[in-house]
Amino acid sequence: MTGPQTKAGRPRDPALDQAILAAAARQFGDLGYARMSLESVAAAAGTTVPSLRRRYPDKAELAAAVIGALRVEEPPAGATTPRAHALAILENLHSNLRATPALAILGSLLTEEQRHPELLDLFKTRIVEPRRALLRQALAAGDIPESTDLDALTSMLIGSFYGRYLTIAGIPDDWPDRVLSTIWPHDTNLRSG
Repeated sequence: MTGPQTKAGRPRDPALDQAILAAAARQFGDLGYARMSLESVAAAAGTTVPSLRRRYPDKAELAAAVIGALRVEEPPAGATTPRAHALAILENLHSNLRATPALAILGSLLTEEQRHPELLDLFKTRIVEPRRALLRQALAAGDIPESTDLDALTSMLIGSFYGRYLTIAGIPDDWPDRVLSTIWPHDTNLRSG
């Protein structure tokens, strides 16, 4: 064999790929998974259903691609201090929540949990757990007391974004620093006294 086979035909258009994912994200957020359709996504993206199906054979795969695309950017790895790294992770979460209808999509995933638990599981494994792991590492590097429950602390920090969104209109620009400062003031480590 001489190498991997390539498919005949025109190469895929990256702009169309982006348009499909953007249209699917909007519809996933606005209509929910149950009412989102390949036909409506294709129409909104300016393409045909066969063209969409060449990329995503069914609605579940399209939804999985939308979930995978929710992570808009990776948090920076080269922060100068553990606190700066934790802050960068929280700022990245804030940026990602603003860039897409992520909270509306999460609501749809929760609504569909009984019928399509694989979608919420995908959200957890691709989006939630990697961010939680990075934040736990940053907190642990901050010389926190050994008795600190890192799982609870991580959940409180990340959960504050969702809690703020649900209880008060919007998440302010300074929220990542405000919430982190409640447990980790500037230029200090997490160890008390």
